Amino acid sequence: PEMQKKINLKIKFRESFRPFAPAVLEEHSGEWFAGSRRSPYMMFTFPLAAGRRVVVEDRGKFGLEKLNLARSAVPAITHVDYSARIQTVSPIDNPKFYELIKEFYELTGIPMVVNTSFNVRGEPIVCSPHDAYRCFRRTDIDYLILGNFLIAKEDLPQFSNTLRQNEYALD
Repeated sequence: PEMQKKINLKIKFRESFRPFAPAVLEEHSGEWFAGSRRSPYMMFTFPLAAGRRVVVEDRGKFGLEKLNLARSAVPAITHVDYSARIQTVSPIDNPKFYELIKEFYELTGIPMVVNTSFNVRGEPIVCSPHDAYRCFRRTDIDYLILGNFLIAKEDLPQFSNTLRQNEYALD
């Protein structure tokens, strides 16, 4: 339940209420999202299936009080209107990512993971291993997977956590 806020504040450096998109196993997307269809590029938004919603009492609440209410078992990807912009993942399109989500599903019963662009607020999306490593070191991300390599931040020496805030204008 805290993942949305954690990623926004410690990794993306943006407002805590912004939801994320789910990367969902293609064969399970219809169980979670009404009317869903293949969407490997996050092109479509679908409502959360009625049976997956948590009805919340938000009358009398305003602003962040209203936005931060958990509206489903997957609150980090559930918008205030119960919608989500999904990415379906199949073993044909992306076999490694598919296997990762499938393993998560086997451990948790949730066939999706949080999906977001790999960048921090105000910076372009990473486009090289060097960019990925630099972004990883300057955020509170715990692990970085580059190809077949797993890098754990706890195994690395201290690093200056200075962001390139003067290089890119914030949005």
